[in-house]
Amino acid sequence: MNDLEKRLAALQIDLDNTWQKLQINQKIENLKNLEIQISEPEIWQNPEHAKKVNTNFSRLKAEVEPWQVLKIQASDLYDIIALKEIDLLDEINDQLFSMEQTLLELKKALRFTNPLDEKNAILRITAGVGGTEAMDWASMLERMYLRYFEKNHFNVELIERTAGEEAGIKTAVYEIYGNHPYGNLKSEHGVHRLVRLSPFNADNLRQTSFSLVEILPILESDDDYKIDEKDLRIDTYHAGGHGGQSVNTTNSAIRITHLPTNTVVAIQNERSQLQNREKAMEILRGKLIMMQQEQQAESINQLRAGESAKWGQQIRNYVLQPYKLVKDTRTKYEETDADAVLNGRIEGFLNAYLESQIGS
Repeated sequence: MNDLEKRLAALQIDLDNTWQKLQINQKIENLKNLEIQISEPEIWQNPEHAKKVNTNFSRLKAEVEPWQVLKIQASDLYDIIALKEIDLLDEINDQLFSMEQTLLELKKALRFTNPLDEKNAILRITAGVGGTEAMDWASMLERMYLRYFEKNHFNVELIERTAGEEAGIKTAVYEIYGNHPYGNLKSEHGVHRLVRLSPFNADNLRQTSFSLVEILPILESDDDYKIDEKDLRIDTYHAGGHGGQSVNTTNSAIRITHLPTNTVVAIQNERSQLQNREKAMEILRGKLIMMQQEQQAESINQLRAGESAKWGQQIRNYVLQPYKLVKDTRTKYEETDADAVLNGRIEGFLNAYLESQIGS
């Protein structure tokens, strides 16, 4: 067996082992079932359900297809090597190297061991105390994540956004769809701290600002996570219009309080009351399951009062003055090009966190 044959055999073993660990055969079956559902005309009688099925189909297809292609390529390369054509050696070597690199990239999926990792995600950004300065920082984070989503082909849907009076945002809520959205983004959950010369300070003094970023898995129904109705207080109120310029004449806004934990979720994005309730329940389910994991509780009934993400020690520092540095307090990963990070280049932080969690 020559060197190329040995490398291809090793790649095939690695491919088969990873294929099995990631349950690719089961995912292929799931993909076929989703395709059948999409082909049935009745599904489009419920547009919201059809959209979710179609989104899950696209996500799963994007995940499975590269594995199928690589398996076919490995089989074809076996046949080519068997011909022992000397004039094809350089071409075979290049193709084999490309396949090895592809497998290394695909194996990153092994970092997603939590069943929630494949779920779509909710991104919620909330400005901390500090008025306009803090709200501007929240909008900078919003821009950073939107740039990252755009570059990495995530689908994004704005759920709610409240602008600040002078600049920035008070809060923004987005739903994120794509390849392992929650798994990829869970490292961002926590408090983000900015140090810079304030553009809103007449003396141009150095200012520290905080924003809370919440990354929550989307659990679309009570089948995913059952919440007892008696534990909920649901209030309705008039929703503000775009940018707070007008007020609805109907009580379409929803505020849901989970009484045992005092967890509150409010949505007022000018949809119907029913749609606002569904979105609020999605966020609430995400918050509660995050609390359950953080508190290592066996069930929802064991949760203690508290927020899913706390206004405590920051997870990441963004320093723009007197030097430039972005550093994660958990992994110690850092980058000196703070402008690039704030422009959406956060892959290094995401990967460092995922790598730190392997085997933990």
